[in-house]
Amino acid sequence: MKMIAGLGNPGNEYAQTKHNVGFMFVDALAKKMGIEDSWRTRQDALVAEGHIGAEKVLLVKPLTYMNESGRAIGPLLSWYKMTPADLIVVHDDMDIPAGMIRIRRKGSAGGHNGMKSVLYHVQNENFARLRIGIGRPLPGWTVVKHVLAPFPDEDAGKIQDAIAALLPAAECIVSEGVDLAMNRYNPRKVHKAKTSDGQEEQHA
Repeated sequence: MKMIAGLGNPGNEYAQTKHNVGFMFVDALAKKMGIEDSWRTRQDALVAEGHIGAEKVLLVKPLTYMNESGRAIGPLLSWYKMTPADLIVVHDDMDIPAGMIRIRRKGSAGGHNGMKSVLYHVQNENFARLRIGIGRPLPGWTVVKHVLAPFPDEDAGKIQDAIAALLPAAECIVSEGVDLAMNRYNPRKVHKAKTSDGQEEQHA
């Protein structure tokens, strides 16, 4: 069994904010899995059970608010007798341009308070993360104002594209492992090289 937990804040007032892209992703995955009407409350979270291939999957949206996300996720792992290796966390990331995605096998919280809470309660950093870029705050904006604001029109479509791109990535992690998903779905860096006539050509 695998757990895919999207981070966010409960309540309609936060539903379309940048900090809630984790919830948006899990909602999209629930719809794709055909379990969007199966949510129920357990251990301070909304949960829904389904399958990706032959693997049973638990989708999770903590109800603890972002900064206490781990207070729901940690006990749920214990309740379902899962290990950190069974966990996949989806969250926003200001250090990535809006609409870009990154998949990581493990790592630190990177300044993300929701991830700090997850790491504290799980007591292990060896779990997969799906990160959706939301970009940096506008000049004069605080971090809190930035993450709790809706996406501007020019970014809203990019976010929907990012979520769509990550859906098969999450399925790949569940069915084939995070390493293959990283190789297949992480954006590749482009390297420029000079040709014999001095022109630049690009190589992924």
